[in-house]
Amino acid sequence: MEVSVIGSSSQAKICTSWSELSSYREIRFCNFQKRVSLLHNTKSTRWRNSGLSFTLNAVQYSPVRSDRRRRPGSSSKPKSLDGVRVFVGLPLDAVSDCNTVNHARAIAAGLRALKLLGIDGVELPVWWGIVEKESMGKYDWSGYLVLAEMIQNAGLKLHVSLCFHGSKQPKIPLPEWVSQIGDSKPSIYHADRSGNHYRECLSLAVDEVPVLNGKTPVQVYQEFCESFKSSFSHFFGSTITGVTVGLGPDGELRYPSHRQLASHSNILGVGEFQCYDKNMLNLLKVKAEATGNPLWGLGGPHDAPSYDQFPNSNHFFKDNGGSWDSPYGDFFLSWYSSELLSHGDRLLSLASTSFGDTSVTVHGKIPLMHSWYKTRSHPSELTAGFYNTVSRDGYEAVAEMFARNSCKMILPGMDLSDKHQPQESLSSPESILAQIRTVCRKHGVEISGQNSVVSKAPHGFEQIKENISGESAVDLFTYQRMGADFFSPEHFPSFTHFIRNLNQLGMFSDDLPEEEEVVESVLLNSESNTHMQAA
Repeated sequence: MEVSVIGSSSQAKICTSWSELSSYREIRFCNFQKRVSLLHNTKSTRWRNSGLSFTLNAVQYSPVRSDRRRRPGSSSKPKSLDGVRVFVGLPLDAVSDCNTVNHARAIAAGLRALKLLGIDGVELPVWWGIVEKESMGKYDWSGYLVLAEMIQNAGLKLHVSLCFHGSKQPKIPLPEWVSQIGDSKPSIYHADRSGNHYRECLSLAVDEVPVLNGKTPVQVYQEFCESFKSSFSHFFGSTITGVTVGLGPDGELRYPSHRQLASHSNILGVGEFQCYDKNMLNLLKVKAEATGNPLWGLGGPHDAPSYDQFPNSNHFFKDNGGSWDSPYGDFFLSWYSSELLSHGDRLLSLASTSFGDTSVTVHGKIPLMHSWYKTRSHPSELTAGFYNTVSRDGYEAVAEMFARNSCKMILPGMDLSDKHQPQESLSSPESILAQIRTVCRKHGVEISGQNSVVSKAPHGFEQIKENISGESAVDLFTYQRMGADFFSPEHFPSFTHFIRNLNQLGMFSDDLPEEEEVVESVLLNSESNTHMQAA
C-alpha cells in the first residue's frame, strides 16, 4: 500500500508491506517508511482531513477465501471480550448535506475490514440538520437508509446517534429553518457572559417554549424520533440494536461551557457559565425571587474566570474561600445543574417513550470533565452543569435520572489515564470515571464506553482494555471514529492488534482471520476519487 501525504508545501511518501507480517499473535508492526509498495497501477482514493489528504493506492476487491480448518463447534464470528460488544463510529459526515453517502467505497472497505476483525457493529451519526434541513416536518432519510442497508449487507449491527446539535468540523449546521429563526431570535441559543451565542444547539431553556414556528423543541424532537422509527422499522432488532438521543453540545448532556481552544498549551481552562440568554435569565430570576433573594437572579457569578483561565485567576473557584462555597454559590450551582438535569430528563423520557415498543436500547451520553478534578471546586464540571465538588456528589442525581428512564449511559474517555495528563491541569480522568461508575452501579445503570480520540499511542489502547474488561466491564464499547487517521499506517495496525488481543481471550486462534484477509478488505479498489472527513 502506498500512501501519499499531501501537505501545503511538500509531499512525503510512506510505503508499507503487509505480506511479511506473521500471525497476529506475533505481530511486529514494521517501519512503514522502509517497506516496498506492493500495489501498482491502481486508482486512488482520497481521504481529506483539515487540508491533509491521503491517497490510497488499492488492490482490486475480491472475495476472501480461507482454507483454514476450524475446530468442531467453533464459530466463524469472534466472541467479544467478557461479553463486551465492540463498535466503531462511522465518519461524522458519512451522509452529505445533500443526503447522499459520502466516500461510499471507502466506507464499504472499512465495513468489510471491521467485519473480518470481529467488530460487532458500527455507530452512525444521524443529523437533524441534514434530515429535516429545509422545513419543519419535511424529512429526507434517503442517505441514511442507503447506509443502513450497506451495514446490514456487511453483517454488522448498527447503533444510531440522533444528533440534535450541529458540528463545526466537519461543518454540519442545525436545520436551515431553525437557523433562520435564530437569526431573528438569537435568544433560542445559549449565551455567555459577553453575550456571544452558541449556535450549534438550542438553549435548554426553550425546551418547552413554542419558539419553532409554534412548536416547542421537545415536540419537534419527538416528531423526528417518530419519523425515524417509522422509516427504519424494518432494521430494528435485526440490524439496529441501539439509539442514542442527543442531549446537548456534541450530543452530550452539558452546557457549551468550553467553546474556545485553551491558550495554555494543552491545558483546558475552567470554561464559562452559559446562563445569559434571555430565557435562562428569566428562569434564574424566577428562582431567585422564590428564595427571597431577587438580587441573586440578575445574572451568573460576577467573579468567575473566563473560558481559558485557570481556577485561581478569579475568586469564584478558589479552593479556600471561593464564592462557590457560599450560600450564593450553592444557590446558583444548584439551580444551574437542576436545569440541565430537567433537560436531560425530558429528552431521555421522550426517547424512552418513542422507542419503548421496539427492541432497541436507548442511550444518553454525559461528558468526562476531568480537568481540575483534583481541586476542591471542580470548576470544569461546574461550568458544564454538574454540581460536583469535594463535598458534594453531582452524579448521583444524573444516575437516578438515567435509571428512571431505563436508559444506558455512554461515558467517553476510556482511553485516558491520570499519568498522561498535564500535571498543571490537576486532572484525574480515572477518578471521575470511578465516581460515575460507583453511582451507576448503585442505581443499576448500565455503562457503555467510548474513547476520546483516535489513539496512536500504545498506552491509549492499554487503558481502554483496562476500562472495558474485568470488574470494569462495560456492555458496549464504541471506538471513535473511522476516517483518515483511523486507517493511517500509524494507527490501523495498532487498532488491529488491539482488537485481536481482545478477541484472543474469547476464541480459538484458528477462528481469527489472517492478517492478509483484513488488509485486503481495507485496500478496496476505488474507481473514482472519494473524500472522507476524519472526526
